[in-house]
Amino acid sequence: MFDFDQYLGFLAFLTILTIGFWLMIFLITFVIPYWIGGALIERMKEMREERKAKHTN
Repeated sequence: MFDFDQYLGFLAFLTILTIGFWLMIFLITFVIPYWIGGALIERMKEMREERKAKHTN
């Protein structure tokens, strides 16, 4: 059915596909929410600073 080279290529393809799948799952579950949360916190800090600057003038 498969030659040995085709078998190795198929295994390499499955390995790369699996690594990509788990990397996507990791990014979706950890990195993206962390990035969004950090951006929201920074925006809230900027809004507080703007409010303080308006009240002092």
